[in-house]
Amino acid sequence: MKGQIKTAKDIELIAEGGKILRDILLRAAELAEPGITTWRLNEFAEAEIAKAGGIPSFKNYGPKKNPFPAGLCTSVNSQVVHGIPSKFNILKQGDIVSLDIGMEYKKLFTDTAITVAVGRISSKAKLLIETTKKSLDMALKQVRPGNRIGDIAWATQKAAEDEGFSVVRDLGGHGVGYEVHEDPFVPCYGKPGTGPKLQTGMVLAIEPMLCEHEYFLQYEPDGWTISTKDGGLSAHFEHTVAVTDYGCRILT
Repeated sequence: MKGQIKTAKDIELIAEGGKILRDILLRAAELAEPGITTWRLNEFAEAEIAKAGGIPSFKNYGPKKNPFPAGLCTSVNSQVVHGIPSKFNILKQGDIVSLDIGMEYKKLFTDTAITVAVGRISSKAKLLIETTKKSLDMALKQVRPGNRIGDIAWATQKAAEDEGFSVVRDLGGHGVGYEVHEDPFVPCYGKPGTGPKLQTGMVLAIEPMLCEHEYFLQYEPDGWTISTKDGGLSAHFEHTVAVTDYGCRILT
């Protein structure tokens, strides 16, 4: 992976694609109601990306022997990330689902995610979703030149732990723009004042992943889906952002 400073023109194109992708994600989220399959959510998302002139950047990503088969990751309840859409995975009342989507548009990449309730959910699940969103908001406030990756990581961690939740340790955000994944790695936990320094022109995908209980993870047999080891709920939010002279610019 490589991380590169983007030009002003690049950032405007990334923002153009990011706006389109975020709209597709939010419309897919509106479909997440009891009785719909995660396969249908992916069908919708892939079709809308194609209409917009984009390419789903997650589809066929990864090892040749087991590439990711869809454009949308659909991670339900204890699944943290990389859930594979399925005709047999029917969302039901009380579920929560993370929808994570990436797109190549005019040869540049964006990445964004949201976790939504399926019908009525428990108060604990609602608090988890709200806290994960707050973790992202707090992280974005640390995006400015001169700050460090550790400042973003600590803000994410603190917002989660203040509400009694944990943050994953083995996964995190990343640079994005010229490739699906670039340096630097942006963990969900850390210490202020540590890690690479933020510079104007950096484009980052910042993505808090919170767990209801412990942060230990396990891979499912499909080789992609990552779940909490203890079966607790997990939530995930993500924005692609640019570091500007004036702070954080949200591109998705």
